Amino acid sequence: MFAIKRELKLNNFERSLMGGIAGFKRFVYNYGLELIRASWSFEDIQVGDSLRIDAIKKVFTQVTMKKPEYGWMKKYPSTVYQSAFIDLKNAFSRWRKGLAAFPRKKSKKKGDSFRVYKTSGVYPSKGKPALPFTNRVVIDGSNKIKLPGLKTFRLKERIDFICSSQTFTISRTADRWFVSFAIDAQKIPPQMHPIEKVGVDLGVKCLATVSDGTCYTMPTTTKRAKTKLSKLQWRNRNKVLGSKKLGIIASKNARKYYIKLAKNYARLRNIRVNTIAQMTTDLSRRVYCIRIEDLNVSGMIANHKLASAVSDHCFYEVRRQLVYKQAHYGTKVEIVDRWFPSSKMCSVCGHIQAMKLSDRVFCCQRCNYTLDRDKNASINLENAPDKLVRSARP
Repeated sequence: MFAIKRELKLNNFERSLMGGIAGFKRFVYNYGLELIRASWSFEDIQVGDSLRIDAIKKVFTQVTMKKPEYGWMKKYPSTVYQSAFIDLKNAFSRWRKGLAAFPRKKSKKKGDSFRVYKTSGVYPSKGKPALPFTNRVVIDGSNKIKLPGLKTFRLKERIDFICSSQTFTISRTADRWFVSFAIDAQKIPPQMHPIEKVGVDLGVKCLATVSDGTCYTMPTTTKRAKTKLSKLQWRNRNKVLGSKKLGIIASKNARKYYIKLAKNYARLRNIRVNTIAQMTTDLSRRVYCIRIEDLNVSGMIANHKLASAVSDHCFYEVRRQLVYKQAHYGTKVEIVDRWFPSSKMCSVCGHIQAMKLSDRVFCCQRCNYTLDRDKNASINLENAPDKLVRSARP
């Protein structure tokens, strides 16, 4: 599978339409969440979460939607509320398995999103099979896309090839709307890589230091973006932002502030994601075997002196992208044991000595070998014993 994401070019009417559909999906999700929590009060009913949600869906379609005050729901595609109940099932399934926290209500402040899909194809005549791609939407390689159940929308960036998909996810980041979908395609990985194996040390001063001498740094634009964000928050520290609990309505200036704040956060996130994506792609194209350390990210963030640097460098995201790009580029990612002393051990003689975080240069007390701390750690990761190394899994 190969995913594509493009920004939509919307006018005011289309923006209102997208906001209304996202609000419809949010209403259905919260509606189902409230009813399933209320159903737990009846202890004599021994039914699983999936069957409860199916019963709630029947109540929603046969009772709630037919009420006059909910007539506005008929303006939107039926696949929107169906996908909302599917998301609710997945949320409870992950909670039961211990993979996520208990599902919470959807909030408008955390971004809008919904999903539409094309239903199964209609048979052209009795006794004959459906035509190919009748249950899929064909994108003809232009700057327009037809979303199932909705109209045709313009794209800011055209799709240069013909493809097809069934399910489309529309999401909002700040004041920008995006559409994403998956196509049945596979990327052919390269047969050979110039470098066989390297060690990658993720640090707080430098984003990543590779044992072959390459060093990746986070651009200085992140500091400027964070400074701009902090100034914006400081200037609006006394603004009345509104509260539903207290019955205070947010002013127009407060709404403008929310939009500016979301744009600044989105810009900061885009810089980080773009830098990490370019770094992991470059590594995956050049190196066959990539060794990284199993870091305790949650413990490092608990240290207030390291929290900002660790959050900026997104250690978990670097590992996640390297792991899922194994299939795309034919690489092999290995995880070195967390307790391997990569920063404290000399890469020449193997002597282990105590090191402070402020010591940026490693000077061996036995052989007097001097090297940059992160470069020394990356070499040790490359040469780590196999018994302390395991393969990374998605």
